[in-house]
Amino acid sequence: QLQLVESGGALVQPGGSLRLSCAASGFTLDYYVVGWFRQAPGKEREGVSCISSTDGSTYFADSVKGRFTISRDNAKNTVYLQMNSLKPDDTAVYYCAAGPLWVTVQAMCGMTDTDFGSWGQGTQVTVSS
Repeated sequence: QLQLVESGGALVQPGGSLRLSCAASGFTLDYYVVGWFRQAPGKEREGVSCISSTDGSTYFADSVKGRFTISRDNAKNTVYLQMNSLKPDDTAVYYCAAGPLWVTVQAMCGMTDTDFGSWGQGTQVTVSS
């Protein structure tokens, strides 16, 4: 069964940090571009950060630039999203998705729900004092 499982979400105070994990099972993430998306209550899902499978290129939404980093550990078949200097506006359910290796990171992060068949359960990130 092909599956992506998100984890690492938690309740954190403003200014805090979290590292989210996206672990793949049933397939190898090496050959896919991977993206992190989030959906806040009452808002559409948006692309947060994406990472290429070929040249290591990355993309970040303007709202998270300078605060978030994305990385992949092919040995662990996992992609990480390191989130620093968290703000209340970062509160959302975070999801990961995988796309074909020829898709650019910009295109991947620009995809919408209609481009994806289904989503996993995601992981809840709440930033609040």
